[in-house]
Amino acid sequence: MLKSLNRLSGLRTLSQYLTQCCAIALAATLGIASGSAYSAPKTVLVLGDSLSAEYGLARGTGWVALAEEKLRSQKIEATIINASVSGETTSGGRSRLPALLEKYKPALVVIELGANDGLRGLPVAAAEANLLAMSSAAQKADAHVMLIGMRMPPNYGRDYTERFFAMYGTLAKQIKAPLVPFMLEGVADKPELMQPDRLHPLASAHPAILANIWPTLQKSLKAK
Repeated sequence: MLKSLNRLSGLRTLSQYLTQCCAIALAATLGIASGSAYSAPKTVLVLGDSLSAEYGLARGTGWVALAEEKLRSQKIEATIINASVSGETTSGGRSRLPALLEKYKPALVVIELGANDGLRGLPVAAAEANLLAMSSAAQKADAHVMLIGMRMPPNYGRDYTERFFAMYGTLAKQIKAPLVPFMLEGVADKPELMQPDRLHPLASAHPAILANIWPTLQKSLKAK
């Protein structure tokens, strides 16, 4: 009888032990689930032109480099690959993107292109088709897409500038992608923030550019 009671006591102890282990495992699982949405490391591919390639700036002072610093300061595990090239058009970006997707396998592709198409007066429809092709290629590669828009100077005519600017919003809705409508908001209209060519911002303007981009970038990283 005493042996039976001892066995029962042992079983109760084992049961309590297993229950405690399950509780610990559940708590750990819940802890992981409730942790940061950024916990899995991500690769962000930025495909842009001179505005993202630090044209006329010291290395490390452009908005992409500042974004990398902010990621580190906020302990967000993401690596940015800056594949931006000065003078790049949407056609050039479209031709380069497949190899970049294959090489880096990004979770997020940030497309900041179109300005050079506009400055050259190229057809808006052609730029839009290239942006759509890039977005589709990125999504087929299981990457989220984020668009960064641009405006043309008023001397290009009201019809062209309005159609050009609207292109980004139309495409963002079509592909269901987040959009920064105008990356130079609060910058382009301030001559003291622009380089002598009046097209490229000074390094002192890039914190403001990042402030325009960061909220959308942060949400895009959470979404992936």
